[in-house]
Amino acid sequence: MDALVQTNYALDTFYFLIMGALVMFMAAGFAMLEAGLVRAKNTTEILTKNVVLYAISCVMYLLCGYAIMYPGDAGAGSWMPIFGTLIGDENTVDAVLASGGDTYYSVRADYFFQVVFVATAMSIVSGAVAERMKLWSFLLFAVFMTGFIYPVQGFWKWGGGALDAAGFNDFAGSGLVHMCGATAALVGVLLLGPRKGKYGPGGQINAIPGCNLPLATIGMFILWFGWFGFNGGSELKVSNIDEANAVAQVFVNTNIAACGGLISALLLARVIFGKADLTMALNGALAGLVSITAEPLAGTAVASMLVGAAGGILVVFAIITLDKLRIDDPVGAISVHGVCGVWGLLAVALTNDEATFGAQLLGVASIFLWVAVASAVVWYIIKLTVGLRIDEEDEYQGADIAECGVEAYPEFVK
Repeated sequence: MDALVQTNYALDTFYFLIMGALVMFMAAGFAMLEAGLVRAKNTTEILTKNVVLYAISCVMYLLCGYAIMYPGDAGAGSWMPIFGTLIGDENTVDAVLASGGDTYYSVRADYFFQVVFVATAMSIVSGAVAERMKLWSFLLFAVFMTGFIYPVQGFWKWGGGALDAAGFNDFAGSGLVHMCGATAALVGVLLLGPRKGKYGPGGQINAIPGCNLPLATIGMFILWFGWFGFNGGSELKVSNIDEANAVAQVFVNTNIAACGGLISALLLARVIFGKADLTMALNGALAGLVSITAEPLAGTAVASMLVGAAGGILVVFAIITLDKLRIDDPVGAISVHGVCGVWGLLAVALTNDEATFGAQLLGVASIFLWVAVASAVVWYIIKLTVGLRIDEEDEYQGADIAECGVEAYPEFVK
């Protein structure tokens, strides 16, 4: 094999693995963010969910998810994926040469990069259903979400399926990852109901503050850091000048979109609430990141900042609106990842000349309908069999004791 081909293959594989490791670190970000935004009596349980869902995601995606999502040419342009090959079929020297440049990194590197995206989608669900869902019911849903629900809609675009053929654009997953996770979370929340005491008679909304805002802030920064792997890695290669410049552009646009989202959310919160609301600022940064994820390459840095700023504004209004609708989301996950995921997909048509609103709307509708219906079936079966919600007394005492038998902060009085 030509020495340059070998070098490029090694470089792109290494780059892919490092970017995947950055995205894997986002699991820690979600854990810290959610642990900071729930009450102290539910901290151990939310951390347990985040630790175990990552392991389940890796196992299920290895066993069946990857093969569903990437069936090869046989599934091109289809809505129904055909079960493909598992990651044991490694690229050979002959396959790399015969591909004409299409194969430029290890299949195992691809699996690792893709699996951390699956875990990200599932992490979105854990925050939205926090403080009142049974631990084992959540983990059972994770099996179906990561092994089957996520891979099917992922195949439609990234596996060469029907949405890809229709011209739908989603560079790194505003829809395929973030809106997917938020949709599953929304259905779960609707079946689960709000936390006790969250809403009172006559439309009263009672604030239930989180226990550790420093921890939540650390979580947000970890997610921001990991997002460079999320979006940067989705360029897939870095071994030539054009690709290296593209990765640099993705990094710059990703970073500035988060800044735009944070600042706009903070300013809007100041106007509405009269105070600098830290939780809105944190969610504003994440909203900017979700918004730019669908297209962090085509637009300029200024355009990306505006896309992120619009996401920051949307997330504040979305959080307020969901509360008025009595949809209880303790961490704002549905607003950040769902509402801003939709906005990010639509914004692609504003920054990418090759994208159309029609194709983007088709993608939004398809992903939402599939995930909503499939999730509803799974959630409802779990509700009828093992149940979704801890009992009222356990909710009052806290899920830490009821579900895990140990408190995260035993020295403090609740």
